[in-house]
Amino acid sequence: MFRKNSVLLLFVISIILLPGSSKCQSFGFGCLGFVSGYGGYSYQKYDAVGLNNYVNAFNEYYKSSLSSPMGSFNTETGYRVGINFFRANISGFILTTKGFYQYLTEKNSATINSTGGSSNAIFELDLKNYGIGLDLGTSISNALSWKVIDAALLYNRETFTDTRNSPGPTTVVLEYNNEKYLLGYNIGTGFILQIIKQYISLEGSAGYTAFSVDRMKSDTGQPMPLSENSQQPMSNFIESGGFSAVVQLNIGFPL
Repeated sequence: MFRKNSVLLLFVISIILLPGSSKCQSFGFGCLGFVSGYGGYSYQKYDAVGLNNYVNAFNEYYKSSLSSPMGSFNTETGYRVGINFFRANISGFILTTKGFYQYLTEKNSATINSTGGSSNAIFELDLKNYGIGLDLGTSISNALSWKVIDAALLYNRETFTDTRNSPGPTTVVLEYNNEKYLLGYNIGTGFILQIIKQYISLEGSAGYTAFSVDRMKSDTGQPMPLSENSQQPMSNFIESGGFSAVVQLNIGFPL
């Protein structure tokens, strides 16, 4: 609760103080009069209690015929793209506001051997989120800046796909989603290294991302079961988030 309130407080501070305190500053990329786009690599840890129970049930049911067990789910990787909208000087600190889209994925597979031939099972988890955030930082040198606080509110959408490729042309695909976008948040810290002042910089951030997903449903409204042989709905699909990191390249454009 404290972390969530801290994120909301930062947004309120930015709205109250920005109009009377705006001043063009260099801080890794651009300044007022510039807009900055960025893209980079994202890394996310999470605790998928319900999903990994589903994986364990799969491994137990097919244990005598698996060439190797299905792997567990705990780390998603992918990309983030976004825009840094503006920045302002507030009592010696530099405030930046931003928006972004992020796509993360993790995929595991297993081969099931039988007398009729081998079949393949593929489990894939995809996370899509939209974020609105800010960072509050200060310059360490002409080339290096410290983001003291880097925070964002996230709207998350999870998709889990269970694909079975049997001998011959038969493929069965089951897809489940959380019913609606769920709110999460990220809070962390990081650094910005200027490559070409105001125009190109390299940025790295690390922190904690909080989110959870209780139940997943198919497009027809059927709940995701505890296992493929169960009728009982799964809960606690993802119990919590965890450590997250982003490395990105910022490119500024004059307006």
